[in-house]
Amino acid sequence: METQELHRGRLIDHVQLVVRDLDKSRRFYSAVFDVLKVPMESNAETNFWADELFVSTADSEEAQGELTGRHHLAFQAPDRATVDAFHKAALANGGTDNGAPGERQYHPGYYAAFALDPDGNNVEAVYHGEAKRSASSVKITF
Repeated sequence: METQELHRGRLIDHVQLVVRDLDKSRRFYSAVFDVLKVPMESNAETNFWADELFVSTADSEEAQGELTGRHHLAFQAPDRATVDAFHKAALANGGTDNGAPGERQYHPGYYAAFALDPDGNNVEAVYHGEAKRSASSVKITF
């Protein structure tokens, strides 16, 4: 099998979702981020964020009054059990099933689950299989 190389942290700076109901979205993302062990933050009533994901209302300054369309987000998971827990947490907190946990055909070892968030965005948790990481994340200091 040919060796593949994936890079994370050099292409996407951030993703913004503009949602109809911030409380529903906050409940959904808080639950799935708890499972993924990613802290969520907020300093305003119109938004919250976690790492590269920023979620806001249409009336927030950042959204300029526009709702976004349906997007796909894929979050990294450290193992299959976390993918399973992500799916369960998503469905228990306002999400809709869009693909139960299981192997996918994208590459050997690709194990993922999909849920639609309260605004219909396709949210995925994926475990790529055994891999060696140079770091758990890229840290940038200004």
